[in-house]
Amino acid sequence: MTQTIAPRLRTLVLLLLAAACALLAGAGPASAHAALTGSDPREGAVVDKAPAQVSLTFSESVSMDDDSLRVLDPRGERVDDGKPSGTGGATYSVKLHAGLPDGTYTVTYQVVSADSHPVAGAYTFSVGAPSETSVAVSGQSAGGGFVGGLYGVGRYVSYTGFAVLVGGAAFVLACWPRGSGVRVLQRVVVSGWLALTAATLLLLLLRGSYTGSGRFADVFDLNLLGEVLQTKPGAALVSRLLLLAAAALFIAVLFGAYDKREDEEKRDLTFGLAVGGSVVAAGLAATWAMSEHASVGLQAGLAMPVDVVHLIAVATWLGGLTALLVALYRGPADTPVPALAVRRFSRVAFGSVIALVVTGTYQSWRQLGSWTAFTDTRYGQLLLVKIGLVAVLVGVAHFSRRWTAQLAEAAPAVAGAAAARRAEKGAGKASTKASAKASGTASAKAGTKASGNAKVAQKASGTTKGSGTAKGTGTAKGSGGSPRAAQLARQRAAVDAARQKRQRDADPNRFGLRRSVLAEAGIAVVLLVVTTVLTQTEPGRTEEEAKTAGGSSAAASAPSTGAVTLDMPFDTGAQNGKGVVRVELDPARVGANDMHLYVERPDGTAFDLPEVKVALTQKAKSIGPLPVAPDHITTGHWSASGVQIPMAGDWEVAVTVRTSDIDQVTISKNTQIG
Repeated sequence: MTQTIAPRLRTLVLLLLAAACALLAGAGPASAHAALTGSDPREGAVVDKAPAQVSLTFSESVSMDDDSLRVLDPRGERVDDGKPSGTGGATYSVKLHAGLPDGTYTVTYQVVSADSHPVAGAYTFSVGAPSETSVAVSGQSAGGGFVGGLYGVGRYVSYTGFAVLVGGAAFVLACWPRGSGVRVLQRVVVSGWLALTAATLLLLLLRGSYTGSGRFADVFDLNLLGEVLQTKPGAALVSRLLLLAAAALFIAVLFGAYDKREDEEKRDLTFGLAVGGSVVAAGLAATWAMSEHASVGLQAGLAMPVDVVHLIAVATWLGGLTALLVALYRGPADTPVPALAVRRFSRVAFGSVIALVVTGTYQSWRQLGSWTAFTDTRYGQLLLVKIGLVAVLVGVAHFSRRWTAQLAEAAPAVAGAAAARRAEKGAGKASTKASAKASGTASAKAGTKASGNAKVAQKASGTTKGSGTAKGTGTAKGSGGSPRAAQLARQRAAVDAARQKRQRDADPNRFGLRRSVLAEAGIAVVLLVVTTVLTQTEPGRTEEEAKTAGGSSAAASAPSTGAVTLDMPFDTGAQNGKGVVRVELDPARVGANDMHLYVERPDGTAFDLPEVKVALTQKAKSIGPLPVAPDHITTGHWSASGVQIPMAGDWEVAVTVRTSDIDQVTISKNTQIG
């Protein structure tokens, strides 16, 4: 039966590797998690005169250096002062040189979003009229190339190592304390620690080049490494290394002092190890939560602890499943995994699934924001795949629980048979000892008699040479018998181990459990890959915001030829204080506009007011209020020319009318300009 399992195991492993490679190949470089939602001048705009600065607005805060935001003239030379600054919120600007000539200018940016992912892009605007430019705006990307590929591998290995380390240790401590003495389980947990430590060091070295130039030579730049240590992701990676040192101490105690204690003594140490291990595991999970998706966006204070619980639940389930699979397939034949340990893990896995469902629901709402994002964004599509895999994994786990129940029912019979075999083996040993004793007594008597005869012969011959020769011969025989006995003992031990393994594998309940757990582990590998890809994918909420901003920008880039007309009734509360203000803005686009105001009574007749004022505000970008003082033209008519609107968007037009020395009111309406 073991020969039947091995080909199936190899085939499944190859299929899982192929699926993982397909997902990895489709993942590509890490997607930007901050999107450009606005710019001034906007993309493709043609302005009458050169602006004093260029401003970019992102969906979240970003970090940048002197080269993060650049403006290039048609010849590719920089025309900015190289000192980007934030103007509030997620808006950043850089000042331009004075007296720029007409032509097409290129704006390039490469920044790092608040959730640690690099963001890059470029667009053009023109002064006066478009012109030819030597700057290429296509292919602007960040986080790609050889360094980006290595960084992606490091992320996958770090998540896998965390799951195996935490889940394997939890399996030993909570489900099978005697498993602390099983060598293969020790190797599993230690391998998880080594993988996570190596991946963390790799990510720390690659971080500067990954978010910057992308050159492999910069990996060894100590100055760049020093800059990385001052960032939030760098601090998270250093904290992870310190926590891994504490995890090494935990592993040493778990497989050292804890393993050597008796069952009653282990109970006292179990509580301390459980508390210490939980603190270390939560700290390791927090190094991801504090530097990635959970640390930015909506309800970050709640999202980070939720993310910690989610990561620990994933690790406990998938890492524990890995430890169980290895113990079932590679564990020693004389120490099989008991049914009680499998039942305990089943309960732990069930609790982990409940935690995953609760925390995953909250994370989905936070990262998607709408039902349509499930199908319209890549994040939502991957999330649907993850939900499907979890559902399949829970279904397969149901069969594992059935095999576990049958294994528990068969355990007493198996234990009785094992006891009978031990008793039979003990009786055989006793019989062998008795025979050996009898044989030894007879040999001793014969030897004594022979010795007496030898002594008589020696006396008769008057020499001891024969005695000396006999002693030498006896010594040779004794030295030749010891290696033979050791070899026979090793052969008997190997035969006993093979017989125990055959008996273990012949158990249909245990064989069924091994197959179902193997299927669970296979699905878990793909699930872990999809989860890691999700952490590198732009959240659905951000992607939809970027699409909306892109659509608005595209609509704004088309010149508008129609005027905007707003009718706003007013009532100051005084006598003759009612009327209607009509505001006309032509052509209602970015740049210079003509504004006309008409004031009429409720019956439609025009009349004058002591004062009329206008203010324009774009609250979404914190622009304004921009005051406009129109000139009185004729009865009930005011006008202002050259009204500058700096960027497209939803603008609030507020009009203040005063009908007497003390009676006035401000009325407003919103309109789309651009």
